[in-house]
Amino acid sequence: MNLLQTLYFLDLLGTVVFAMTGLLAASRKQLDLFGAVVIAMVTAVGGGTLRDLILDQPVFWITQNIYIYVVVISTLFLFFYARFKTIPITLLVYLDALGLAVFSVIGAQKAMALGLSDPIVIMTGVMTGVVGGVIRDVLMGEVPLIFRKEIYATASFVGISLLLVLVDMKIPMDMAIIASIGVIFIFRVWAILFNIGLPVFQPINYSD
Repeated sequence: MNLLQTLYFLDLLGTVVFAMTGLLAASRKQLDLFGAVVIAMVTAVGGGTLRDLILDQPVFWITQNIYIYVVVISTLFLFFYARFKTIPITLLVYLDALGLAVFSVIGAQKAMALGLSDPIVIMTGVMTGVVGGVIRDVLMGEVPLIFRKEIYATASFVGISLLLVLVDMKIPMDMAIIASIGVIFIFRVWAILFNIGLPVFQPINYSD
């Protein structure tokens, strides 16, 4: 199996995991099955959809219907599975970190293939990785994860920046992609394990 095939399957795995995080958010708000599927769908494909629209490219899940089937089937499975079994949240957190890494790199690659500038590549990659979660949190009436002290979008930013540096250094693309995915994953897991976060913006004190 070559790298492109591996990325494709990891992309599908990331889609499943992001759908599951959407379903967990829906369960906390006690949504019905339809509502759960909607939240799972926007979480899983929201970032890639916005990316493709901004880049004026065909939306990926329209041309590849397998993503829709993956989200619906995994959501239905988990919806009924959770009624009888306990979901290992720790495993889901690690898979979410892997999903963030893969989604970010795939989004960055898409912008690179179009010959866009480095800042746009970084923005496109981060957008692909985090926007689905932002939409999920907004619909659930919560402050999006990336706006809290969690190291999430920052990990994506660092990994994509590394990808661009390695490509500029003429490192083979396969190695650059693997390194980028690894850095995002490790950075995110490190932040989770040691409860590392960015400084929180403190309220401003006003005086007359």
